[in-house]
This record gives sequence, C-alpha cells and structure tokens, in this order.
Amino acid sequence: MVWSFGNFTLDPERFELARGGAAKRVEPQVLTLLIHLIRNRDRMVSKDEIARVVWNGGPVSDASISSRIRSAREAVGDTGKTQSVIRTVHGRGFRFIADATELPAAQPARVAQPAGPDSAELSRPSVAVLPFRPLGATPEAEILAEAIPHEIIQALSRMRWLAVIARGSSFRFRMAEPDLQQVRATLDAGYVLSGTIEIRDGAVIVIFELADSGRGEVIWGDRLTAPMAEIEDLRARIASRVVAALDLHVPQSEARLAGLAGSDRLDAWSNFHLGLNQLYRFTPDANRKAHGYFDRAVELDPRFARAHAGLSFTRFLDAFLHLGPDGREATADARRHAERGMELDPLDPFTHFTMGRTFWLTGEPETAAGWLKRAVDLNPNYAQGYYASALTAAMTGNIPAVDTSLDAALNLSPLDPLLYGMHGTRALSLIHTGDFHAAARWADRAATTPGAHHLIAMIAAVASGLAGRHQQAAGWRQAVRRHKPDACAEQFFAAFPMVDGDLRARITDELRRQGF
Repeated sequence: MVWSFGNFTLDPERFELARGGAAKRVEPQVLTLLIHLIRNRDRMVSKDEIARVVWNGGPVSDASISSRIRSAREAVGDTGKTQSVIRTVHGRGFRFIADATELPAAQPARVAQPAGPDSAELSRPSVAVLPFRPLGATPEAEILAEAIPHEIIQALSRMRWLAVIARGSSFRFRMAEPDLQQVRATLDAGYVLSGTIEIRDGAVIVIFELADSGRGEVIWGDRLTAPMAEIEDLRARIASRVVAALDLHVPQSEARLAGLAGSDRLDAWSNFHLGLNQLYRFTPDANRKAHGYFDRAVELDPRFARAHAGLSFTRFLDAFLHLGPDGREATADARRHAERGMELDPLDPFTHFTMGRTFWLTGEPETAAGWLKRAVDLNPNYAQGYYASALTAAMTGNIPAVDTSLDAALNLSPLDPLLYGMHGTRALSLIHTGDFHAAARWADRAATTPGAHHLIAMIAAVASGLAGRHQQAAGWRQAVRRHKPDACAEQFFAAFPMVDGDLRARITDELRRQGF
C-alpha cells in the first residue's frame, strides 16, 4: 500500500517519502510518525499513542513530540500556521487531514549492474535450505522437518546480502544425506543448510549444519533441544540462531575464498567480504585496507549499496577512534557514504546501521536510535543492530532498553566481532545504576575481549576507579596511554555523546581524577 497526497507519495514498505517522484531524506522517527498519522487519518492520534508508536513506550517529553511533529510538517511542506496536512487538536493530539489516495505498492526496482567483465561475475553468496530429515516416523517430526526449514528460509530472505534459494527448488532434495555437489550443480547454491529432527522422551532435538558446497566442508553446526510443549519457542530460536550464524560465518568463508583468488579475478562481492574481514580488526592499518576493498567494490559496481555502507563504517571508525588527523572530514564522509547506501537500498539493515551510528559522531544519539530501530525492524535477527541500539540507549539513559537489546544481541551472536562493545555497554549501564563492582567485572571482560580498543579500556579504568579498585584502574589507564597517548575525556564523549546528565557527570569526574 502506497499513499499519495498532493505532490507526495508515502511508501511504508520501502519506508520512503517522495516528492515529485524524488525520495526525500527524512529521519526514521519522523517517517514512522507520518505513516502512523496517515494510516489513522480517520481519527485523532493522541500524544500518548505517538509515544507508544514512535518511542516504543519509552519516556518522552512533549517537547520531543512537538519537535517530530514540526519535522514531519516540514517534510510535507506544511507549517504549524497553515496546518493543511497535519492539524493540531490542542491539548489532545494530532490528525492527518490532507486528501490521501491509496495506490498499489511499487514493485522494487531492479538494480542495474555495470557493463564489463567484472559485472558478469558479480553475485551474492547463495544458500539452499533443505528439508530436515526426521529420525523416526512420528507425524510431528515429519511436519517439523519441513516447517522449521521453511521458517528459516523466510528469516534468511530478510538478509539483503544473501541469495536464498526458493523453497520450491530446495525442497526437491529430500535425501538421507545431502549430495552437496548435486545441490550446487542443480541450484547454483554456494552453501547448503541441512539438519535432522528427532522427538524422543517428550523432547525435540534438532541438529543442523552449514556446508560449503564447493569444497564439501562443514563451516558451522549447532544442536538445540526443548520440551515438546515449548516447540514454538524452539522454532523461533532455531531461525534466529541460523540467521545470526550465517551473518557471521558466510562472510568469513567468502573472505577466505576471495583471498585464494588473484586480485584481478575478484568481483565486487569478493572485495566487499575482504573489506569486512579487515574491518573487524579495528586497527588503523586494517581500517585502511578495508576502505581500499570497499572502494574497489564501489568502483566495480557503483550501485553496490553495502559497499557504500562499508565505506561509511571505515570513516566512522576513523572519527570514532581518532585514527586520522581530520575528524570532521571523516564524520562528513561517514554520513555521505551512508546516505548513498540508503539511496541505493533503503531496505538494507546494514545501511540503516551505518547511518544511525553517524549520528553518534554529531552528538545526536536520540536521532541515531530511530535509524537503528529501523535496522532491527528490517531484520529482527540483526545482532549488531541490537548492540548499537543498546549503546544508544545507554547514552540516553534508557537502561531497561539497554538490557533488552543486549540480551537479544548476545543470544543471537555470542561470538560477534563486536562482543567487546556489548560487554562494555553492559558496564556503562551498571555504572549508571551505581553497581560499580559489577560494572568493573563487565568492563574487565570487555577490555580483554579481542578487538577491544582504547575507549573500552577507558571504560574499564572508570569502572575500576568507581569501584575502588585503584590498582586495576591504574593498569587500564596505562593500557589506554600505550594505545592512545593523547586520549582524553573530550575524545571519550565525542565517541559516546551521552545526553544522560547523571551518567555523563559520574564518568567525567572519574576521568578527570585519573588524568584524562
């Protein structure tokens, strides 16, 4: 469903407002507000309802609601004076009053690939999910052997970077042991997910594995069990676990395969995965290499949205970790590349993730929250989206949201490359609540996790200092100085723009006491 009013169209599926056919850049919270108002244009929408829909029921001031209403009016050419689109019902709420026509949903545009020999080899990684093999002849097992893979296919289909073979094709392969070469030859699937399911002693046991069909190697496997009474929860956990695992293991496998090929044979996707492999090392040299790979991917395919988002990620790290001399330029580049990625693919969670984090760099965590929420709405199994949402919630003092998002991130991806950040965010939330000893334990864990950078060591120094562990605080302080001699409180808050006054004051006092 698409709505047309005046010279505007509003597409909730594409999450896009367009004027005269040209998409307008609008903040996610403002788009969410517009969609809710036009969807309920036959009635008034109260301020409490707006808070529930736009802020998920979290604490929000009247000033914040007024700000979003003002932005929504500006987006559609309305004003608080004319009120030809959004009318204020004083003291109660708002109503969408413009004449709106419902149109059929637009079909997604097919992205044109660049001409030339490189584009012929451009292809996303692909996976075939086969029906699971029931062990035993129980009717329940036979039903679940198809139901669970079907749900996995649906969940994987939300991952924009992965081509998922349709159920009608992959379910042709019902065999005791999958013939990987036959599946690859028939379906052109680079990866194959298969499994078994058994019902024994009132419990459901599901074992699954992901294999590289070209090399015949298993690259990941898992086993989940649950009582039969909890089968619905188990089905959801399986789909989430598979999505998170493929999001981690397939890019690693693709990077290994790309590394075996000559540089002249790499297509845009291969360069992208090599960039990801460097990106998560979080060092200046690796970040430069990652930028080079993403840049090459864009050169090969200028419409490759994820490669533009990758460029945004590298420039975000340049600004966030102060890896270069010009933080303002890096911040501007991070936003520019993220915007380009959004233009090319407004439904990719990764582009929303990179866009959201650029607002950390400009001291706007509340705006970042809208983009990050959209990322996990697009992919409910996006671990890094939940982590970034948790850190944003910590900056704004929404501690219940920190715990909820962190639990989701850790359940989905317990070995995530950003695991150090998840533990560090937990430490920040505990500092906020005053549980300094628990904060110090989580901060120690964060700072000793692979990939942790000097900002995480600063959190560990603060947490240990607040907990009265002065020897440990001194050790973390020295670690910070070794990696970043000029580290200071100003840089810390530039990276973590905390708008919660109590948390900011508490951390500021401790950083100053420790010489930062």
